[in-house]
Amino acid sequence: MTAPRPRDDVMKIHAYVGGESKIPGVNRIIKLSSNEGAFGPPQAAQAAFARVAAEIHRYPDGGSVELRRAIGARFGLSPERIVCGTGSDELIQHLCLIYGGPGTDIIMSLHGFSMYQIAGTYAGSRVLKTPERNLTADVDAMLAAVTAATRVVFLANPNNPTGSLLPQSEVERLRRGLPEDVLLVLDAAYAEYVTDPAYDAGTKLVDAGENTVMLRTFSKVFGLGGMRVGWAYAPPAVVDALNRVRGVFNVNLAAQAAAVAALAEPGWVERSVAHTTEWREWLRAALESAGIKTWPSVGNFFLADFATAERAAAANAWLKARGIIVRAMGSYDLPHCLRITVGTEEECGLVADALKDFAAHG
Repeated sequence: MTAPRPRDDVMKIHAYVGGESKIPGVNRIIKLSSNEGAFGPPQAAQAAFARVAAEIHRYPDGGSVELRRAIGARFGLSPERIVCGTGSDELIQHLCLIYGGPGTDIIMSLHGFSMYQIAGTYAGSRVLKTPERNLTADVDAMLAAVTAATRVVFLANPNNPTGSLLPQSEVERLRRGLPEDVLLVLDAAYAEYVTDPAYDAGTKLVDAGENTVMLRTFSKVFGLGGMRVGWAYAPPAVVDALNRVRGVFNVNLAAQAAAVAALAEPGWVERSVAHTTEWREWLRAALESAGIKTWPSVGNFFLADFATAERAAAANAWLKARGIIVRAMGSYDLPHCLRITVGTEEECGLVADALKDFAAHG
Protein backbone atom coordinates (compact mmCIF):
# COMPACT_ATOMS: atom_id res chain seq x y z
CA MET A 1 0.00 0.00 0.00
CA THR A 2 1.04 3.57 -0.58
CA ALA A 3 0.13 6.66 1.40
CA PRO A 4 0.26 10.41 0.83
CA ARG A 5 3.81 11.67 1.24
CA PRO A 6 4.79 15.13 2.47
CA ARG A 7 7.31 17.13 0.49
CA ASP A 8 10.91 16.23 1.24
CA ASP A 9 11.50 19.78 2.50
CA VAL A 10 8.89 19.31 5.21
CA MET A 11 10.58 16.18 6.52
CA LYS A 12 13.84 18.10 6.91
CA ILE A 13 12.23 20.35 9.51
CA HIS A 14 12.85 19.78 13.20
CA ALA A 15 9.67 20.86 14.94
CA TYR A 16 9.89 23.97 17.10
CA VAL A 17 10.46 23.14 20.76
CA GLY A 18 8.87 25.67 23.09
CA GLY A 19 9.86 26.37 26.66
CA GLU A 20 8.82 23.73 29.16
CA SER A 21 6.01 24.57 31.56
CA LYS A 22 5.57 21.52 33.82
CA ILE A 23 7.70 19.29 36.03
CA PRO A 24 6.15 15.97 37.03
CA GLY A 25 5.54 15.78 40.76
CA VAL A 26 6.20 19.47 41.39
CA ASN A 27 3.29 21.66 42.47
CA ARG A 28 4.77 25.15 42.45
CA ILE A 29 6.39 25.94 39.12
CA ILE A 30 8.51 29.02 38.44
CA LYS A 31 8.39 29.25 34.64
CA LEU A 32 11.26 31.27 33.23
CA SER A 33 11.62 29.43 29.94
CA SER A 34 9.61 31.46 27.42
CA ASN A 35 10.52 35.13 27.99
CA GLU A 36 7.01 35.97 29.12
CA GLY A 37 6.45 39.29 30.90
CA ALA A 38 7.18 39.24 34.63
CA PHE A 39 3.86 40.87 35.58
CA GLY A 40 1.44 38.78 33.53
CA PRO A 41 -1.18 40.48 31.34
CA PRO A 42 -2.26 44.11 31.95
CA GLN A 43 -5.48 44.47 33.95
CA ALA A 44 -7.13 46.39 31.12
CA ALA A 45 -6.39 43.52 28.75
CA GLN A 46 -7.89 41.02 31.19
CA ALA A 47 -11.02 43.17 31.50
CA ALA A 48 -11.32 43.51 27.71
CA PHE A 49 -11.00 39.73 27.36
CA ALA A 50 -13.83 39.24 29.85
CA ARG A 51 -16.06 41.82 28.13
CA VAL A 52 -16.04 40.02 24.81
CA ALA A 53 -16.85 36.60 26.31
CA ALA A 54 -20.50 36.86 25.26
CA GLU A 55 -19.48 37.74 21.68
CA ILE A 56 -17.15 34.86 20.86
CA HIS A 57 -19.73 33.32 18.54
CA ARG A 58 -19.09 36.27 16.23
CA TYR A 59 -16.33 36.33 13.64
CA PRO A 60 -13.64 38.91 14.38
CA ASP A 61 -12.87 41.91 12.22
CA GLY A 62 -10.88 40.31 9.41
CA GLY A 63 -8.82 43.44 8.88
CA SER A 64 -8.05 44.11 12.58
CA VAL A 65 -8.99 47.71 11.82
CA GLU A 66 -9.35 48.97 15.40
CA LEU A 67 -6.17 47.19 16.46
CA ARG A 68 -4.19 48.59 13.54
CA ARG A 69 -5.43 52.07 14.38
CA ALA A 70 -4.40 51.62 18.02
CA ILE A 71 -0.95 50.37 17.02
CA GLY A 72 -0.56 53.27 14.60
CA ALA A 73 -1.57 55.81 17.25
CA ARG A 74 0.78 54.31 19.85
CA PHE A 75 3.85 54.15 17.59
CA GLY A 76 3.17 57.01 15.18
CA LEU A 77 2.67 54.76 12.16
CA SER A 78 0.15 54.64 9.32
CA PRO A 79 -2.43 51.89 9.99
CA GLU A 80 -2.54 51.25 6.25
CA ARG A 81 1.02 49.95 6.42
CA ILE A 82 0.35 47.57 9.32
CA VAL A 83 -0.63 43.92 8.99
CA CYS A 84 -1.63 41.91 12.07
CA GLY A 85 -1.00 38.22 12.48
CA THR A 86 -1.42 35.24 14.76
CA GLY A 87 1.81 36.12 16.50
CA SER A 88 4.72 37.31 14.42
CA ASP A 89 5.34 33.61 13.63
CA GLU A 90 2.48 33.68 11.11
CA LEU A 91 3.96 36.72 9.40
CA ILE A 92 7.44 35.13 9.27
CA GLN A 93 5.96 32.09 7.56
CA HIS A 94 4.05 34.15 5.02
CA LEU A 95 7.08 36.29 4.16
CA CYS A 96 9.11 33.15 3.49
CA LEU A 97 6.37 31.69 1.30
CA ILE A 98 5.77 34.95 -0.57
CA TYR A 99 9.39 35.81 -1.33
CA GLY A 100 11.19 32.47 -1.00
CA GLY A 101 10.58 29.07 -2.55
CA PRO A 102 12.57 26.42 -4.40
CA GLY A 103 15.84 27.72 -5.84
CA THR A 104 16.05 30.66 -3.43
CA ASP A 105 18.13 31.39 -0.34
CA ILE A 106 17.12 32.86 3.01
CA ILE A 107 19.85 34.18 5.29
CA MET A 108 19.87 34.36 9.10
CA SER A 109 22.57 34.51 11.76
CA LEU A 110 23.82 31.31 13.39
CA HIS A 111 21.92 31.73 16.66
CA GLY A 112 18.89 33.56 15.27
CA PHE A 113 15.27 32.71 16.08
CA SER A 114 14.62 29.12 14.97
CA MET A 115 11.31 29.97 13.28
CA TYR A 116 13.26 31.56 10.40
CA GLN A 117 14.80 28.20 9.54
CA ILE A 118 11.53 26.33 9.99
CA ALA A 119 9.50 28.74 7.86
CA GLY A 120 12.20 29.11 5.22
CA THR A 121 12.59 25.35 4.84
CA TYR A 122 8.82 24.93 4.68
CA ALA A 123 8.78 27.44 1.82
CA GLY A 124 11.32 25.33 -0.05
CA SER A 125 14.20 27.78 0.32
CA ARG A 126 17.74 26.96 1.34
CA VAL A 127 18.33 28.57 4.75
CA LEU A 128 21.88 29.77 5.33
CA LYS A 129 23.11 30.46 8.87
CA THR A 130 26.02 32.89 9.02
CA PRO A 131 28.70 33.03 11.74
CA GLU A 132 28.40 35.50 14.61
CA ARG A 133 30.89 37.50 16.63
CA ASN A 134 30.48 37.19 20.40
CA LEU A 135 26.95 35.86 19.90
CA THR A 136 26.06 38.95 17.84
CA ALA A 137 25.09 39.01 14.17
CA ASP A 138 28.06 39.74 11.89
CA VAL A 139 27.08 42.05 9.04
CA ASP A 140 30.13 41.15 6.97
CA ALA A 141 29.34 37.44 7.23
CA MET A 142 25.72 38.02 6.25
CA LEU A 143 26.67 40.12 3.23
CA ALA A 144 29.27 37.56 2.18
CA ALA A 145 26.52 34.91 2.02
CA VAL A 146 24.43 36.89 -0.45
CA THR A 147 24.14 35.50 -3.98
CA ALA A 148 21.79 35.94 -6.90
CA ALA A 149 19.53 33.38 -5.19
CA THR A 150 19.10 35.42 -2.00
CA ARG A 151 15.56 36.67 -1.43
CA VAL A 152 15.16 37.35 2.32
CA VAL A 153 17.50 38.22 5.19
CA PHE A 154 16.20 37.87 8.75
CA LEU A 155 17.74 39.86 11.58
CA ALA A 156 16.35 39.65 15.11
CA ASN A 157 17.43 42.83 16.86
CA PRO A 158 17.53 42.38 19.85
CA ASN A 159 18.30 38.76 19.15
CA ASN A 160 16.62 35.80 20.78
CA PRO A 161 18.15 33.74 22.39
CA THR A 162 21.45 35.60 22.79
CA GLY A 163 20.07 38.98 23.93
CA SER A 164 22.59 40.84 21.77
CA LEU A 165 21.89 44.13 19.99
CA LEU A 166 23.39 45.15 16.66
CA PRO A 167 24.12 48.91 16.63
CA GLN A 168 21.94 51.02 14.39
CA SER A 169 24.89 51.92 12.18
CA GLU A 170 25.49 48.23 11.50
CA VAL A 171 21.83 47.57 10.70
CA GLU A 172 21.93 50.43 8.21
CA ARG A 173 25.18 49.09 6.73
CA LEU A 174 23.52 45.72 6.26
CA ARG A 175 20.63 47.30 4.39
CA ARG A 176 22.97 49.34 2.18
CA GLY A 177 25.00 46.25 1.35
CA LEU A 178 22.05 44.12 0.30
CA PRO A 179 20.69 44.19 -3.26
CA GLU A 180 17.53 46.26 -3.55
CA ASP A 181 15.45 43.22 -4.47
CA VAL A 182 16.38 41.39 -1.23
CA LEU A 183 13.87 41.81 1.59
CA LEU A 184 15.38 42.65 4.99
CA VAL A 185 13.12 41.54 7.85
CA LEU A 186 13.90 43.22 11.16
CA ASP A 187 12.35 41.18 13.94
CA ALA A 188 11.98 43.54 16.90
CA ALA A 189 10.00 41.34 19.30
CA TYR A 190 11.97 42.74 22.25
CA ALA A 191 12.16 46.35 21.06
CA GLU A 192 10.38 47.81 24.08
CA TYR A 193 13.12 46.58 26.42
CA VAL A 194 15.89 48.50 24.63
CA THR A 195 16.90 51.65 26.48
CA ASP A 196 19.61 52.82 24.04
CA PRO A 197 18.35 56.15 22.60
CA ALA A 198 20.13 55.43 19.30
CA TYR A 199 18.09 52.28 18.73
CA ASP A 200 15.42 52.16 16.04
CA ALA A 201 13.28 49.04 15.81
CA GLY A 202 13.05 49.32 12.04
CA THR A 203 10.68 52.18 11.30
CA LYS A 204 13.35 54.35 9.66
CA LEU A 205 14.49 51.69 7.23
CA VAL A 206 10.92 50.69 6.35
CA ASP A 207 10.11 54.32 5.59
CA ALA A 208 13.31 54.76 3.58
CA GLY A 209 12.48 52.28 0.82
CA GLU A 210 10.47 49.36 -0.49
CA ASN A 211 12.56 46.46 0.79
CA THR A 212 12.45 46.35 4.60
CA VAL A 213 9.85 44.96 7.03
CA MET A 214 9.62 45.44 10.79
CA LEU A 215 8.00 42.73 12.91
CA ARG A 216 6.65 43.33 16.42
CA THR A 217 4.69 41.33 18.99
CA PHE A 218 2.32 41.58 21.94
CA SER A 219 3.77 38.40 23.46
CA LYS A 220 6.58 39.95 25.49
CA VAL A 221 6.32 43.32 27.23
CA PHE A 222 2.55 43.52 26.68
CA GLY A 223 2.02 40.16 28.37
CA LEU A 224 -0.23 38.54 25.76
CA GLY A 225 1.76 35.49 24.69
CA GLY A 226 -1.28 33.28 25.10
CA MET A 227 -3.36 35.47 22.79
CA ARG A 228 -0.94 35.23 19.82
CA VAL A 229 -0.88 38.74 18.37
CA GLY A 230 1.92 40.06 16.20
CA TRP A 231 2.19 42.77 13.57
CA ALA A 232 4.27 43.97 10.67
CA TYR A 233 5.03 47.49 9.51
CA ALA A 234 5.93 47.30 5.85
CA PRO A 235 5.99 49.03 2.46
CA PRO A 236 2.64 49.09 0.63
CA ALA A 237 3.60 46.33 -1.81
CA VAL A 238 4.57 43.98 1.02
CA VAL A 239 1.37 44.84 2.90
CA ASP A 240 -0.62 44.02 -0.23
CA ALA A 241 1.09 40.65 -0.61
CA LEU A 242 0.61 39.74 3.07
CA ASN A 243 -3.07 40.64 2.97
CA ARG A 244 -3.57 38.37 -0.05
CA VAL A 245 -2.35 35.25 1.78
CA ARG A 246 -2.88 35.71 5.53
CA GLY A 247 -5.74 33.99 7.26
CA VAL A 248 -8.92 35.97 6.66
CA PHE A 249 -9.81 35.97 10.38
CA ASN A 250 -6.28 35.37 11.63
CA VAL A 251 -6.42 37.48 14.82
CA ASN A 252 -9.30 36.33 16.97
CA LEU A 253 -11.91 38.54 18.60
CA ALA A 254 -10.59 38.29 22.17
CA ALA A 255 -7.00 38.79 21.05
CA GLN A 256 -7.86 42.00 19.22
CA ALA A 257 -9.75 43.39 22.21
CA ALA A 258 -7.00 42.48 24.68
CA ALA A 259 -4.27 43.95 22.48
CA VAL A 260 -6.07 47.27 22.04
CA ALA A 261 -6.54 47.49 25.80
CA ALA A 262 -2.92 46.53 26.54
CA LEU A 263 -1.67 49.39 24.38
CA ALA A 264 -3.69 51.82 26.50
CA GLU A 265 -2.66 50.51 29.95
CA PRO A 266 -1.06 53.55 31.66
CA GLY A 267 2.59 53.09 32.60
CA TRP A 268 2.63 49.39 31.81
CA VAL A 269 5.59 49.40 29.44
CA GLU A 270 7.60 51.82 31.54
CA ARG A 271 7.12 49.77 34.72
CA SER A 272 7.92 46.52 32.96
CA VAL A 273 11.08 47.86 31.34
CA ALA A 274 12.34 49.46 34.56
CA HIS A 275 11.82 46.20 36.46
CA THR A 276 13.47 44.10 33.75
CA THR A 277 16.49 46.37 33.43
CA GLU A 278 17.10 46.39 37.18
CA TRP A 279 16.59 42.71 37.89
CA ARG A 280 18.28 41.40 34.74
CA GLU A 281 21.50 43.09 35.80
CA TRP A 282 21.01 42.11 39.44
CA LEU A 283 20.59 38.46 38.52
CA ARG A 284 23.51 38.49 36.11
CA ALA A 285 25.73 40.00 38.81
CA ALA A 286 24.57 37.37 41.31
CA LEU A 287 25.49 34.56 38.93
CA GLU A 288 28.81 36.14 38.00
CA SER A 289 29.68 36.41 41.69
CA ALA A 290 29.10 32.65 41.93
CA GLY A 291 31.51 32.03 39.05
CA ILE A 292 28.86 31.49 36.36
CA LYS A 293 29.50 33.39 33.14
CA THR A 294 26.61 35.38 31.70
CA TRP A 295 26.23 37.11 28.35
CA PRO A 296 25.11 40.76 28.13
CA SER A 297 21.50 41.19 27.06
CA VAL A 298 19.07 43.98 26.30
CA GLY A 299 15.99 41.72 26.42
CA ASN A 300 13.97 40.33 29.30
CA PHE A 301 16.29 37.32 29.45
CA PHE A 302 19.97 36.43 29.27
CA LEU A 303 22.22 33.43 28.67
CA ALA A 304 24.03 31.73 31.54
CA ASP A 305 27.12 29.98 30.15
CA PHE A 306 28.28 26.82 31.93
CA ALA A 307 31.18 26.12 29.53
CA THR A 308 30.13 22.52 28.73
CA ALA A 309 26.90 20.83 27.74
CA GLU A 310 27.23 18.43 30.66
CA ARG A 311 27.55 21.25 33.19
CA ALA A 312 24.57 23.11 31.67
CA ALA A 313 22.45 19.95 31.81
CA ALA A 314 23.40 19.45 35.45
CA ALA A 315 22.46 23.06 36.27
CA ASN A 316 19.16 22.63 34.44
CA ALA A 317 18.37 19.49 36.44
CA TRP A 318 19.35 21.27 39.67
CA LEU A 319 16.90 24.08 38.91
CA LYS A 320 14.11 21.69 37.93
CA ALA A 321 14.49 19.85 41.22
CA ARG A 322 13.62 23.16 42.86
CA GLY A 323 10.64 23.83 40.61
CA ILE A 324 12.44 26.35 38.38
CA ILE A 325 12.16 25.95 34.61
CA VAL A 326 14.58 27.77 32.31
CA ARG A 327 15.35 27.08 28.65
CA ALA A 328 18.01 24.61 27.54
CA MET A 329 19.77 25.86 24.41
CA GLY A 330 20.78 22.70 22.60
CA SER A 331 18.35 23.39 19.75
CA TYR A 332 20.14 26.70 19.15
CA ASP A 333 23.61 25.13 18.96
CA LEU A 334 24.37 26.51 22.41
CA PRO A 335 24.22 23.33 24.52
CA HIS A 336 26.52 24.84 27.14
CA CYS A 337 24.05 27.65 27.89
CA LEU A 338 20.71 28.11 29.65
CA ARG A 339 18.42 31.01 28.78
CA ILE A 340 16.85 32.57 31.85
CA THR A 341 13.83 34.87 31.68
CA VAL A 342 13.78 37.79 34.10
CA GLY A 343 10.82 37.10 36.38
CA THR A 344 9.55 38.85 39.48
CA GLU A 345 11.86 40.04 42.24
CA GLU A 346 11.07 36.87 44.23
CA GLU A 347 11.70 34.62 41.23
CA CYS A 348 15.03 36.28 40.49
CA GLY A 349 16.06 35.72 44.09
CA LEU A 350 15.12 32.05 43.96
CA VAL A 351 17.10 31.52 40.74
CA ALA A 352 20.13 33.28 42.23
CA ASP A 353 20.01 31.18 45.40
CA ALA A 354 19.59 27.93 43.47
CA LEU A 355 22.46 28.58 41.08
CA LYS A 356 24.74 29.81 43.85
CA ASP A 357 24.09 26.50 45.59
CA PHE A 358 24.75 24.65 42.34
CA ALA A 359 28.05 26.45 41.83
CA ALA A 360 29.11 25.59 45.36
CA HIS A 361 27.86 22.01 45.59
CA GLY A 362 26.48 20.83 42.25
